Amino acid sequence: MTTTSTDITQALASASKPLSAMRIGFIGMGLMGIPMAQRLIQANVDVHVWNRTANKLNDKRLAGAVIEEDLAHLAEQCEVILLCITNTEAVEDLLFRQETNTDERVQGLAQHLRPHHVVVDFSSIAPDKTREFSRRLLKQSSTPWIDAPVSGGVAGAENGTLAIMAGGAEDIIDALLPLFNLLAHRTTRMGDCGSGQTTKICNQMIVSCNVAVMAEVLAMAEKAGVDASQIPQALEGGFADSIPLQITGPRMAARNFDDLKWRIDTLLKDLTMAKSLSTEIQSSAPMSNLAQTIFDKHSKAGFGLEDPATLIDLYSR
Repeated sequence: MTTTSTDITQALASASKPLSAMRIGFIGMGLMGIPMAQRLIQANVDVHVWNRTANKLNDKRLAGAVIEEDLAHLAEQCEVILLCITNTEAVEDLLFRQETNTDERVQGLAQHLRPHHVVVDFSSIAPDKTREFSRRLLKQSSTPWIDAPVSGGVAGAENGTLAIMAGGAEDIIDALLPLFNLLAHRTTRMGDCGSGQTTKICNQMIVSCNVAVMAEVLAMAEKAGVDASQIPQALEGGFADSIPLQITGPRMAARNFDDLKWRIDTLLKDLTMAKSLSTEIQSSAPMSNLAQTIFDKHSKAGFGLEDPATLIDLYSR
C-alpha cells in the first residue's frame, strides 16, 4: 500500500522538526535497541524509552532517557516512535493487543496513535505483515509506517555505522535522515512499505550463509592442522574477506563466545522468513534453505540464544 501525500501531512511536520525539538519514543531495549537509544541520548535528543520487560530499562546506558511506564503516556509525549522488537509476532502484539486490563503495559500501541505520529520499525519482520500493519494503522489512525530494518550488529549500533534499508513514504524518510544519520552511515529507500524488510531478508541470507561456511572452513582448517586463528588475517583484503569474517572468525577460532554479538535464533528467524518468501514468490533459494536447516539443527541442540560463532562447535562435533 502506497502512502499518499494527503496521508502524511501532519506526520511529515513531526518528522521534519529539528532534532533538538523532536521527541522520540523508543520501544524495545534489547541487544540493538539499547546502544541505538544510547546514541540518540548522547546526541542530546529527547528520548523516551519503554520495554515489555521493565527491568531492562535499568541499564546504565539509558541514563538521560525518560523512562515511560506505559505506552499511552509515551505516545502522548512523542511524535516519532521507534520500534526494535524481537519478531513479527511481538510487533503485532505490541501494536494491536486488545486485552482489557488496568495495567497499561498490556494495551496495544495502535490505540494511542494519531495522524501526527510516525512509526519507524527497526525490527526484522515479515514483509507481508509489515504491509498489513501499515494498512491497519493508516485506516485506524492515519499514522504512517516506515519499515527501516538495520544491519551492522551490536558494533554498528554502538558506533553509529548501521545500514538502514527503508520502505515507505519518501518525504517522511527524507525528513527523518538527520535522525537516521545518528544511527547509520547509510540509509537507502528501497521503495514502498515492506521493501525495507524484503531487503533485510536478502541481507540476512548473505550473512547467514557466510557465517555457516565460515564455521565449516575454520573447523576443516583445524582438522587439517592449520592454525585457524590466522585464517581471517590471511584472507583479509582478498575476495573471501568480509566484515563477518573479521568479526566472527577470530572468535570462532578462539572459541570466544562470551561477548554476545547476535543470536542463532535471530538469524534462524530471518532465514525462516527467507524460506517463506522464496516459496511465496517461487524464487529458488537452495543455499539459504540449507543454512536454515543448519541453524535449526544448532538451535535445537540448545544453542538458540548463543552467538552464531558457536556454529564451529556444530562442525567440530
